[in-house]
Amino acid sequence: MSGAPEILIVEDEPKLASVLADYLRAAGFVARTLGDGNAVVPSVRDQPPALVLLDLMLPGRDGLDVCRELRSFTQLPIIMVTARVEEIDRLLGLELGADDYICKPFSPREVVARVKAVLRRHAMAAEAAAPVVAGLRLEPEAWRAELDGTKLELTPVEFRLLEALAARPGRVFSRAALLERIYDDHRVVSDRTVDSHVKNLRRKLAEASPERELLHSVYGVGYRLED
Repeated sequence: MSGAPEILIVEDEPKLASVLADYLRAAGFVARTLGDGNAVVPSVRDQPPALVLLDLMLPGRDGLDVCRELRSFTQLPIIMVTARVEEIDRLLGLELGADDYICKPFSPREVVARVKAVLRRHAMAAEAAAPVVAGLRLEPEAWRAELDGTKLELTPVEFRLLEALAARPGRVFSRAALLERIYDDHRVVSDRTVDSHVKNLRRKLAEASPERELLHSVYGVGYRLED
């Protein structure tokens, strides 16, 4: 199975980790497992996988802390696994920068589908040309964004949101249209989720270039990016 994407499963329940590994291998992936939070960062640095499936509750070091450190040096896809529904906003990137989440209990087939969706989204971003709009530069392959030469510290969700808006400057995107672009697995989320991401993105743009307003709200319709 040389050349197949490798998925790192970080799960301290051996039976569950084994089942997930079996399903992922059957879907054409290479799968390896870890059961201790302390081992994740060294493993990723030594042998970067295509995606990390990261449980929230781990011995040694919890998933939130691990995710935070991973995001300090890599933009590889991270899917968090949690039974703590109250953590979902944080997991989606409002604070930590995870690409997706899965709530326990779950179907292994759902996990495989989510893994494929996230990898597909990253591949599409890597193939996209780096747009330049009004002093804004996006490099999807490196997950890097700059405004007027100032680096923007964006979560993956914020990056995809900005990328969608920058691809069609001046166009007004409805919340539903933006949801389709930042979540391609058709999950059910509220308009409040989009508004939260837009609010954070607007703040970061304003910090980088205080004299300009790039992200505009169109009352009753949605949002547009325009200088």
